[in-house]
Amino acid sequence: MTTSGTSSFNLDLSELVEEAFERCGKELRTGYDLRTARRSINLLTVEWANRGINLWTIEQGQIPMVTGQATYALPTETIDLLDTVIRTGSDQNQVDINITRISESTYITIPTKNAQGRPIQVWINRQSGNTNAIATTTLNGGITATDTTITVVSAANLPSQGYIKVDNEIIMYQNVSGSQLLNCFRGQANTTAASHLTAVSVYQTFPPNINVWPTPNAPGDQYTFVYYRMRRIQDSGGGVSTQDIPFRFIPCLVSGLAFSLSMKLPEVDPNRIVMLKQDYEQQFQLAADEDREKASIRFVPRNLFY
Repeated sequence: MTTSGTSSFNLDLSELVEEAFERCGKELRTGYDLRTARRSINLLTVEWANRGINLWTIEQGQIPMVTGQATYALPTETIDLLDTVIRTGSDQNQVDINITRISESTYITIPTKNAQGRPIQVWINRQSGNTNAIATTTLNGGITATDTTITVVSAANLPSQGYIKVDNEIIMYQNVSGSQLLNCFRGQANTTAASHLTAVSVYQTFPPNINVWPTPNAPGDQYTFVYYRMRRIQDSGGGVSTQDIPFRFIPCLVSGLAFSLSMKLPEVDPNRIVMLKQDYEQQFQLAADEDREKASIRFVPRNLFY
């Protein structure tokens, strides 16, 4: 007897749902069954983000810093930043310098927020990531990709500082004067600065963002904010795609989906629901214990002398 020689086992969405229905003692029969299961999977992966760090969703990113700009948008699917540094130079001359994370209450009490220097502190403002909120106004005249002043029909519903989305571009503005948005920084959150026509809708948007202090003082792109972030798990998809999880989380996803469905499906034995809940918690604990850093850790006490 020989082995298969492959290690590629996975389940697409329909197979995951079939397995979960069978564990509930039911069968997948209608399109609505698949639709409600997709919704449950999306809710389940959101729950996993609340349970802790999902190592496979950690990604590195970087933001070139601009002289005098204190606030920078992060990719909209960012949950949180895990580690951050300020990078100077490149290649063999590259140096990564620690930047300290501070709270909102600490940042708000800094009296000189526009002081310039090498950034040493960062407040991470974890917004909702909603980039398609209700349109608040429209452009009053077209703009080019380099314009830093944007005129809208009315700025009454916009805050004094924040982010807007025009077409596919996210723009950060620092001040409002009448119906003009001033000191705009274009192409935020990995979007591209572009020209936009008059009367195009302007959306107020809420990307997660960082606020650094002091604001960068170096010309060009001498400072780069480098980070490791935890992003959202991708959505369940349309039915034939595999899920955005490592293979070791497949049993956990099936168990969690079975438990979620058991609470929605009629005539499921309450004892089975309890069993499915226990199985889900066990499978998640097994997967979470495996999905962790394996490097050794060393604690050193800090000695203070007065």
